[in-house]
Amino acid sequence: MAKPAVQTLSTSQERIFAFNATRQVALVVGGSLVVALCARITIPLPGTPVPLTVQNFGVLLVGLLLGSRRGFAALALYLAEGAMGMPVFSPTGPGGIAQLLGPTGGFLLAYPLVAWMAGFIVERGRKSFARAALGGLLGEVLLFTGGLTWLAVLTHSVAQAFRWGLYWFVFAEVIKVMMAAGIAARWQRRLEAQR
Repeated sequence: MAKPAVQTLSTSQERIFAFNATRQVALVVGGSLVVALCARITIPLPGTPVPLTVQNFGVLLVGLLLGSRRGFAALALYLAEGAMGMPVFSPTGPGGIAQLLGPTGGFLLAYPLVAWMAGFIVERGRKSFARAALGGLLGEVLLFTGGLTWLAVLTHSVAQAFRWGLYWFVFAEVIKVMMAAGIAARWQRRLEAQR
């Protein structure tokens, strides 16, 4: 009689593990889809090959909501999807590997680290708007470090990299950080109220 009870417990644990694994995969895939949808909202700007897009907001939001590991995984999956030719990148670019090697490639390749940084900061203390904003800000620093470095390599000019990849975007990025932090903080308050 004791043997079936042990098997039932084992089967129950297997079901819980399978459910949790499925949930984690769904969150990662969902995070990559959020960024892909945000990439569709794009405004080409005059004088720069780097478009204004909501994509960066999606990256920050995924990192802040999913945390460092799942956020990193979601954005690594997003890059893999794009590299395989799936239409997940901004429609103003060539798509696929060419987009990763083009003017926006440095920004795109930084995405997993941006999500990781935002999530890492939020995980390290009380989940508040200020902490989420700090995570978003540090994520943006990583994002623009990667993007501007790549643009400087492509153009052979730091000044040109800043003209193409920074000046047009500062105001919009501040808004994106504040919006992502606000949503993440509100989501966290809702989760805490349900406990």
